[in-house]
Amino acid sequence: MGEPLGFRCVGCGRTYRPWGHDYLCPDCGPVAGALDVVYDYPAFARGGIEFPRVGKSSLWRYDPLLPVGEEFAVPLRSGGTPLYALPHLAQELGLGGLWLKDDTLHPTGSCKDRGTAVTVAAARRLGRPALACASTGNAASSLAGFAAAAGVPCYIFVPKGAPSAKVAQLVAYGATVFRVDGTYDEAYTLALAACEKFGWYNRSDGQNPMVVEGNKTAAFEVAEELGWEVPDFALVSVGDGSVVAGIAKGFRELRMVGLTDGVPAVYGVQAEGAAAVAEAHARLRRGEPVLPARGEARTIADSIRVGEPRDALRAVREVAATGGGFTAVGDREIVGAVQELARRAGVFAEPSGAAPLAGLRRLLAEGTIPRGARVVLFITGSGLKDPQGGLAGLQEPPVIPPDLRAVEEALG
Repeated sequence: MGEPLGFRCVGCGRTYRPWGHDYLCPDCGPVAGALDVVYDYPAFARGGIEFPRVGKSSLWRYDPLLPVGEEFAVPLRSGGTPLYALPHLAQELGLGGLWLKDDTLHPTGSCKDRGTAVTVAAARRLGRPALACASTGNAASSLAGFAAAAGVPCYIFVPKGAPSAKVAQLVAYGATVFRVDGTYDEAYTLALAACEKFGWYNRSDGQNPMVVEGNKTAAFEVAEELGWEVPDFALVSVGDGSVVAGIAKGFRELRMVGLTDGVPAVYGVQAEGAAAVAEAHARLRRGEPVLPARGEARTIADSIRVGEPRDALRAVREVAATGGGFTAVGDREIVGAVQELARRAGVFAEPSGAAPLAGLRRLLAEGTIPRGARVVLFITGSGLKDPQGGLAGLQEPPVIPPDLRAVEEALG
């Protein structure tokens, strides 16, 4: 593994010794005080960095740029998900290339397994006996699954409205589940208080720096699978902001260590009814304070239904450092993207996972992404997580009697 130089506060820039603090800068506190793991990038660039070519298909192949080694990992795989080329859709859209990074194929069905894998490994390194998190569903089911594989207790806080398929995963994995009669933001606040009182190691997005370290490996995989020729644009859905921040950081780290020559412009995609991070980025561009970042949380896409994103500052700064930005799309566009991905690419994504395709169409229409550009879409969660969310407007299949004439009549 790579030995971190330190943990640096996203807000004030102060650097602390590695593992000196679990979560936040004590001076800046919540929201502004998220910690970022930093490495000796010039040393990597001078000496060269190599990842094993055989024997590792998981994210642990990138352990030179991870803060904790594979010896602390649980056997459950994370990373190593496929990258699909879509030449027919790329041609239709006038693009030079279009790829889907399909993180729906993780053990628990979402990209959250990346951040969880590194967080659980860190908990084992630190000797923490139990883990917890607040989540709209995906991070919760991810932590429950990996905690089960690690054989450690797990405490989960989800809003009452979390999709039943995600809650079913939590129950199946044996987690202690608290369905909070309130919003995700209220569940998050309650989880913070419980972790402080009971000493649970907190995996929540925007709280634990290990989450971003796992998230960034999706960028590593895309670059490696494209022969270290990064695309021009990368689109990622955004809720709390930790996933897009990690992917932007991953692409920037590859350039800092000399593995790539450039960095794609990373664009975060939010729902119009839950666009607090996009609005924070707009304030940054106007020279106004980024924080506080809060707003409405109304969208069909439950995984990005966040009114008070906890990693907004890091997300905005990491994305800005790539030359990218944010866009927001309507629920109708998101539902259309779910159905288009399924029918054109054979990938069934939950609404938040399909949002990048809706964002791509919006950015193409605006001229932000030019013709001929090469684009990767990060598909973050399986449609089986919320099977009704993306099927709005589709009719139920007809019921027919068991004879061939009925088939002929149905076809007619």
